[in-house]
Amino acid sequence: MLHLIPARQQRPDKDVIFALNAEATKRKQAGESIVNATIGSLMNDDGSLAVLSTVSRVLKEVPASEWAAYAPIPGTPGFVAAVIDDTLASQPSLKSSATAVATPGGTGALRHALMNYLQSGQAVLTPNFYWGPYQTLAEEHERKVDTFRMFTEAGALDVAALDAKLSEHLKTQGRALIFLNDPCNNPTGYSMTRAEWKSVVEVLLKHADQPVTLLVDMAYWLYAGEGDHRAFLSELVPLLGKTGLLFAWSGSKTFTHYGLRVGALVACEPDEKDRSATQAALAYACRGTWSNCVRGGMVGVTKLLTDPTLKAACDAEREALKRLLSNRVKAFNAAALPKGLVYPRYEGGFFVTVFHPEAEAQAKRMQEMGVYVVPQKGALRVALCSAAESDVPRLVEALAAK
Repeated sequence: MLHLIPARQQRPDKDVIFALNAEATKRKQAGESIVNATIGSLMNDDGSLAVLSTVSRVLKEVPASEWAAYAPIPGTPGFVAAVIDDTLASQPSLKSSATAVATPGGTGALRHALMNYLQSGQAVLTPNFYWGPYQTLAEEHERKVDTFRMFTEAGALDVAALDAKLSEHLKTQGRALIFLNDPCNNPTGYSMTRAEWKSVVEVLLKHADQPVTLLVDMAYWLYAGEGDHRAFLSELVPLLGKTGLLFAWSGSKTFTHYGLRVGALVACEPDEKDRSATQAALAYACRGTWSNCVRGGMVGVTKLLTDPTLKAACDAEREALKRLLSNRVKAFNAAALPKGLVYPRYEGGFFVTVFHPEAEAQAKRMQEMGVYVVPQKGALRVALCSAAESDVPRLVEALAAK
């Protein structure tokens, strides 16, 4: 007799992305020539994991007592303050209204948002191209995912579609939670313009007479194209005190230590009473799920965020990795456009999505050619972060194959 409750008896036993990565890795280890553009980790061109050496050194220097001891449930005070400063230092009004808790990676931050800003059975709203585990998180916590069309025919963010869906959610749910993964959206690589952010804010303010909360999933923001990656934050200031405003902060990509699971959820509430209630709710949620996060990881990351010398060293190493990724992006654009591949504007980030009417079949054809990408509904997600620059022409050829 299976003793699982009925709702848990038909869970898939494998994550699609990790399964494809495992298959590609197995074939490569057997001696085949394989291009693996599935996994969301930044790899060097020689296939090794790209790791910031300063981060590794600092983590090794964290005393054993810090690794062994419990951390405070909301996170160490230094870590929480450093994350808030890292996220919002450019916007004093947002920073002064912020509170935060430590989470196991950005995934933990998303979990807290789903559980604290939606009722059971309600749906989070996100673009129709989104990180697949949003669905897993929602289902595991008795929530749903609903989407709006991400792109207009001209390839811009479809703000009107967001507006229509937001109206629908407020009518049926009485509240709304929106996940926007930007900049460098996973899986499309698209980064919203300042004008698009402004239009989104105008839509949210139009509906601010009801509980509307925006979560910005910032996992990839340090790998955006040229310019100030914090510039868009100024467009969010008008939301302060009128809508909920959350930031899912992740150290995984920022510090190239994906297994460290250091993240945070930052919430902006200008009213002190509301801010205290929010902090209490999020801390309670921490205790009720993972209890507390890894103290040693938080201690190390706090040093990396606050020590000027270490921060400068980290920033320089990260810029080198960003150039590595940028070269792949440029190579992809140069090869893909002449082939007629259709994909969103792509200027930086770990992924790009190529639209294809028969994505599953095309992914199978590509696997026969020794090239692995992740099929989605109407598109193929390409992880350029894990593909060498020299493999980009072969990757494009496979994507364009008939």
